[in-house]
Amino acid sequence: MSIEMRRAAERGHADHGWLDTWHTFSFSDYHDPRFMGFRALRVINEDFVAPGRGFPTHAHRDMEIITYVLEGALEHRDSLGTGSVIRPGEVQRMSAGTGVRHSEANPSGDEPVHLLQIWIEPAKGGIEPSYEQKTFADADKRGRLRLVASPDGVEGSVTIHQDARVYATMLGPGQQVVHSLAPGRHAWVHAARGALTLNGRRLTAGDGAAASKESVLTLIGEQDAEALLFDLP
Repeated sequence: MSIEMRRAAERGHADHGWLDTWHTFSFSDYHDPRFMGFRALRVINEDFVAPGRGFPTHAHRDMEIITYVLEGALEHRDSLGTGSVIRPGEVQRMSAGTGVRHSEANPSGDEPVHLLQIWIEPAKGGIEPSYEQKTFADADKRGRLRLVASPDGVEGSVTIHQDARVYATMLGPGQQVVHSLAPGRHAWVHAARGALTLNGRRLTAGDGAAASKESVLTLIGEQDAEALLFDLP
């Protein structure tokens, strides 16, 4: 059995003034050969974007990009003609495929936006770019693992082009959820806020943990917590 911890303070960090960003895995100017991703999970960036600022139009290819907003709102525009605002409880999936250009900005004049940007490598390249956005109520995540992304879009999840499943959960003190890992599967757990334990290991906001050769994952809230669990090939 194996659980490897990735502490929040050990992540890559850059403060650009308008953007305060933390990189769980190597990204942009942050490079650590020990943390190039985990299985098909390539990026978890925790971003704080200042009011009225954002990422100018830029291009992506062959990546499944998931945006998970924790506080505030993020405005999205892309070359597919999509224009939307992503708020807490909403999950956006953009399949970059053969190529897409997009911009992301904080439309608020006074409130920052706090978000997670997640990249998952697709099972194959060169797919047609596409976009999807769905809402997942807090009540559906509280005390349970809510499937928010999957390869087949079951249970109202967004569809990703990889044999990976992403779950979101919100746990109060003492609340517990259990996830079984099939043989040969791996998991990454990211604590988005609060504190919880994973098979007895304590995670606080920004911490991550890789689980391999574990058949059962038990998450228990220590204080009000929100976390994402990635079930990966």
